[in-house]
Amino acid sequence: MKGMSGLKILAIDTSATAASCAVCEDGIVLGESYISRKLTHSQTILPMVEDLLKNARLSMDEMDGFAVAAGPGSFTGLRIGISAVKALAFAQEKPACGVSTLRALAYNLMGTTGILCAVMDARCGQVYCGVFLGQEDGIQRIFADEAMMVEQLFERLSALTAEHRQTVWFVGDGAALCMERWQKEQPDFHARIAPSSRLLAHASSVALAAGGEESPFVPAVQLNPVYLRLPQAQRELLTRQREKENSGK
Repeated sequence: MKGMSGLKILAIDTSATAASCAVCEDGIVLGESYISRKLTHSQTILPMVEDLLKNARLSMDEMDGFAVAAGPGSFTGLRIGISAVKALAFAQEKPACGVSTLRALAYNLMGTTGILCAVMDARCGQVYCGVFLGQEDGIQRIFADEAMMVEQLFERLSALTAEHRQTVWFVGDGAALCMERWQKEQPDFHARIAPSSRLLAHASSVALAAGGEESPFVPAVQLNPVYLRLPQAQRELLTRQREKENSGK
């Protein structure tokens, strides 16, 4: 179940504010639905899927597999998307695939040559980031997905630009922040931001990134969210515990 080339893939993305679903077949987007109105994903995503299939004259039975943005992203959003895909895959007895949200963002820029930096705002001065090398015929991962300070990301990008001498492309909801700071700190090197229509996560990119060694199709029960860092409540609890331990010394 590693690859699903030439088959119909239904993908869902609820990793951030927007919700989207798409059906792709052999690299072609057959249909996509996208809503960015800060609506509740648990109430909107399955009706969106139903409407998409109806409008595209497709049935759930025709789907050969399912894909979902598995993280990083909103903790609640990721759980909603993964639960929905698990339910659909179980019902159809079809395989499913969890795709890195950052890798899917890089696929928004498929065909772009340069260093593709997918960034999502993780708050507290941090970003979730994944760095890829974009080529005309594909995308190659350079760095694994991580949560880090913006300054750390810039150190890595500076080393990469010195090595590859290619344009840096920022994509994701952290792109504007990074672009503004990059222009101040790295004015001598060219960077660009993704077009607004391809700046944020899209389910079609999740579908196109599905399959292969990094994102294999597996039984749906194996799908799990990838948070990259603990939820805020757990981070705050650990901080209080450390403060309590330190105060007792």
